[in-house]
Amino acid sequence: MNLLMLSGDKSVIKGERGAFYNTLIELASYWDHIDVITNSYGAESSISIGDNIDVHNSTYLKYLQPYFILQKGTHLFVKRPYDLIVSHDYGLFLNGLGAKLLSAKIGVPFVSEIHHVDGYPRAASIREKIQPWLTKCYVKYVMSHVVGFRITNSTELEPLMRSWGVSEEQILLLYSLYLDFNVFKPSISERKYDAIFVGRMTANKGLDLFLESIAEAVVNKNNMRVLVIGNGPLAVSFRNRINLLGLADNIECIDWVSNAEELASYYRSSRCLVCTSFSEGGPRVVAEALACGVPVITTRVGLASQIVKHKVNGYIVDWSSEEIAKVLLEIVSNDNLFESMSSQAPKTVEMYEKERVIKDYVSFYKDLVK
Repeated sequence: MNLLMLSGDKSVIKGERGAFYNTLIELASYWDHIDVITNSYGAESSISIGDNIDVHNSTYLKYLQPYFILQKGTHLFVKRPYDLIVSHDYGLFLNGLGAKLLSAKIGVPFVSEIHHVDGYPRAASIREKIQPWLTKCYVKYVMSHVVGFRITNSTELEPLMRSWGVSEEQILLLYSLYLDFNVFKPSISERKYDAIFVGRMTANKGLDLFLESIAEAVVNKNNMRVLVIGNGPLAVSFRNRINLLGLADNIECIDWVSNAEELASYYRSSRCLVCTSFSEGGPRVVAEALACGVPVITTRVGLASQIVKHKVNGYIVDWSSEEIAKVLLEIVSNDNLFESMSSQAPKTVEMYEKERVIKDYVSFYKDLVK
């Protein structure tokens, strides 16, 4: 069976071997061939991975991506007929619009994957305030053309999709979170940091809220040590704000880590992970930290409320710097509480074992188109 995947992930076509690359490698053993269509200005026109994965980069302008998908997908279909089209959909939904056109032309069913909705449950910018409405318009437009909408959590996305009129049969709950427990696992480590923050420096991560929370906690624990791992468009302003808040002696920043093993070691060197996001698809970092035996303080986004058990392996908090600072101080000042939460943390993510999640994902889609 052959799969055509429409993805906004640009890392693979740029030669990076990150999470998406590893996912494709895992998927390769389950499909005869996988073609991926993406759009990355200035990158290679196409690359091959192993014997049965080809990644094709658009030669069109970004906003013409639906027409490139139609043209390229039709050409590829002549070479190897597809059994399913999977579209990763977000933003302006250019992949999904292209999938609709291509599916109608070649008669191959397609699934629209919506991992999260920017601006839901909370918007971080004017653009994000518009995004839930735009997502609703897209869903209603393609609803009669898709096999279904793949969502990645039941607590946030399923009620939202139902409110838009999507039928139960078209809501396909398939987790996108998978963990390598050979890497992300507990170990006895020196807790060098009181807290760790891991994430791309973008508005939806709640960066100001995070820094305000640390500033309030530092009032009661002036020697607090915090590690921040991440880069992105707001990195410079984030570092400037650290200085403005007088937190330069408390916060250490690292732009990136070279591999998952290094990231896991940083998790294990911290007493807790703090996630202040306004909207998320995962958040993957929450699950990775829990797998490493690290308690988590997180807002109610994505899968967080399913895997973080309040006051058991961490805290579910509102978007309140006072509340975040309060529970952070509880974890860092109470060894018994930390040890108890640390021992419970890995138990709630056991179901996200890598091979199991990917096998379930592939089996579901193959059964869908039989």
